[in-house]
Amino acid sequence: MPKDMTETRDIFDRRESAARSYCRSMPALFTSARGSELTDAEGRSYIDFLAGCSSLNYGHNDPDMKAALVEYITADGIAHGLDLHTDAKGAFLAAFERHILAPRGMDHRVMFTGPTGANAVEAAMKIARKSTGRTNVIAFTNGFHGVTMGALAATGNGYHRGGAGMDASGVTRMPFDGYAEGVDSAALLDQMLSDPSGGIDAPAAILFETVQGEGGLNAASPDWVRAIAEVAKKHGALLIIDDIQAGVGRTGTFFSFEEMGVTPDIVTMAKSVSGFGLPMALVLVRPEHDVFGPAEHNGTFRGNTHAFVTARVAIEKFWADNAFQRQLADKAVMLTTALQEVAGLVPGAQLKGRGLMQGVDVISGALAADICARAYDKGLVIETSGNEDQVVKVLAPLTTSAETFRKGFNILLDATRDAMAGRNTLAAE
Repeated sequence: MPKDMTETRDIFDRRESAARSYCRSMPALFTSARGSELTDAEGRSYIDFLAGCSSLNYGHNDPDMKAALVEYITADGIAHGLDLHTDAKGAFLAAFERHILAPRGMDHRVMFTGPTGANAVEAAMKIARKSTGRTNVIAFTNGFHGVTMGALAATGNGYHRGGAGMDASGVTRMPFDGYAEGVDSAALLDQMLSDPSGGIDAPAAILFETVQGEGGLNAASPDWVRAIAEVAKKHGALLIIDDIQAGVGRTGTFFSFEEMGVTPDIVTMAKSVSGFGLPMALVLVRPEHDVFGPAEHNGTFRGNTHAFVTARVAIEKFWADNAFQRQLADKAVMLTTALQEVAGLVPGAQLKGRGLMQGVDVISGALAADICARAYDKGLVIETSGNEDQVVKVLAPLTTSAETFRKGFNILLDATRDAMAGRNTLAAE
């Protein structure tokens, strides 16, 4: 390896915080990317089945978004505008209203928060508390909503909660759909809230993901989602759906809840909402709950003007008609079929998730890590999720071609075979 490349790698170990994570298992020095492939400093290509943890649903460096952004920058477009009116923000809002909100009958206002999903969740929880005058929020087992203190209170993962260094309060946790075998957690929640001695304070909101990304691709059934929506309405709580990872087409429709017959009071979005991997987050809130006064929830980087440019292009390119959504349905079938083959190699394994947010629960976190490590060595970037990191999770760009999907699936199959052969060899010894 050339000396300058060695020195570049060394700077990460010498100066970057120990909080870094993904690069520990994928230590290549990446230098460029396009579509569904990454290239490292040595010229090796990797198929990307991680996509910025679903921040790159349209792939790396989409040419139309890139061209629009370059044109905007070279024309001295506003680079930072706080929450001033800009042509870029106006164009995004118009496209979002025309192609996303209006066709779905959604009257929500759009609030731009700080550029992270966690900040959007913080804002959503604050809105609910201010709107209702209550403080308690109902969240669920294995939910992941961010690691800032308010969002962390609603996050189930003990490792991340341990990083807070203090108690995270204000949340009551209930079993997610299917968490406790034979338990109807929606009915249980209703019963506890209806009982004056049930022990749960009247909630400001009920918060959940329809598919728990970091929690292991646990997918809520439409019946459960509708039942929770009814519980929220009955008990005067706002319904908040966290669509940060499951939204923007990841589960087959722009919003993950579209075909479930519910209209959330609040929706949180981030990750792929910018279309280009640029930092951007927003909260959709029904007008009657748009209760913040000016700058009551603010941030210097609320509203990324460059992200407005690329997000508008993404909406107009992919969501102006139903063609892209139809393609997602076909790719979801392809993904399910391939993962069934992977699961067939591991006794007891099962498929998790839905749409293009699927994976295989291989039961063992060590096995999942081994599969992903072997896949990386073969040229596939893929990660795990779940309470014990036991789910091999596919989050490929939604724009991935059938040919590239097949190449990635073949690598994953080979990695799984090798991992299982290694385990069988150890068992025989």
